[in-house]
Amino acid sequence: MSTIDDKKACELDAKAVEIRETLIEMLVAAGSGHTAGPLGMADIFTAFYFHILNHDPKNPDWEERDRLILSNGHITPIRYSAMAHAGYFSIEEAKTLRQFGSRMQGHPEREKLPGVETTSGPLGSGLSEAAGIAYGARMDGKKFRVYCLMCDAEHQAGNLWEGAMFAGNNKLSNITAVIDRNNIQINGMTEEIMPLEPLADKYRAFNWHVIEVDGHNISEFINAVEESKAIFEKPTVIIAHTIPGKGIKEIEFDYKWHGKPPKKEEADKFLRELRTLGGTIECYDQE
Repeated sequence: MSTIDDKKACELDAKAVEIRETLIEMLVAAGSGHTAGPLGMADIFTAFYFHILNHDPKNPDWEERDRLILSNGHITPIRYSAMAHAGYFSIEEAKTLRQFGSRMQGHPEREKLPGVETTSGPLGSGLSEAAGIAYGARMDGKKFRVYCLMCDAEHQAGNLWEGAMFAGNNKLSNITAVIDRNNIQINGMTEEIMPLEPLADKYRAFNWHVIEVDGHNISEFINAVEESKAIFEKPTVIIAHTIPGKGIKEIEFDYKWHGKPPKKEEADKFLRELRTLGGTIECYDQE
């Protein structure tokens, strides 16, 4: 049974389209940045900033806020877009992505932008950071939850598994990790470059509770997060199967769009496609 009703799910789907549109506008203005991964994670960031997180955009340093750690910092434009729509800063400021002096750095920088918990860049580090925050929260008796978002390809880095081992060994049930299982990396498909499967079994071996979901079904993802809150003896990882480039048919599953932005003409076409998609979403009041 879904923890949200159909109307709420529909509203979140529509918001995800708007966040994708802003992302494309940000990337074309910057002339650099990542496209495929951010588009694929728009639904999950929408779920976090508009339903899951206990947070306050007007008070981003609120002590009791949930912590959202972004390990794969290269997809941060979609986080900026979601944060802008949630009210952390203006959408116009989000469009200063990667410009000199902007708070919208190509990788998130904690001291520059309130609401961003960590500075990221080197892949594989985020889970250890999240585990440290979660361990400290437990020591201090804090009730906030720690969420760690990771890409699949960074599981090729050994230090990530050190964090997984630490969290499992210490039964850090206040962590929910999310893996963007989109099967691509900058130079090809993950299973051709450095196979990750059986990924779920690997996490189970490190004493994690594992849930697999469709990363574009917002209701299913929210239900998985709710399930993770009921697991008290171990951390939880949600393997979210996503489509890189989601929403733009011609670039879906094309790893060449991992690390390049659209040109102006391409962006115009992408925006038309997204706006058509958004126009097909109609949410009605529940009787």
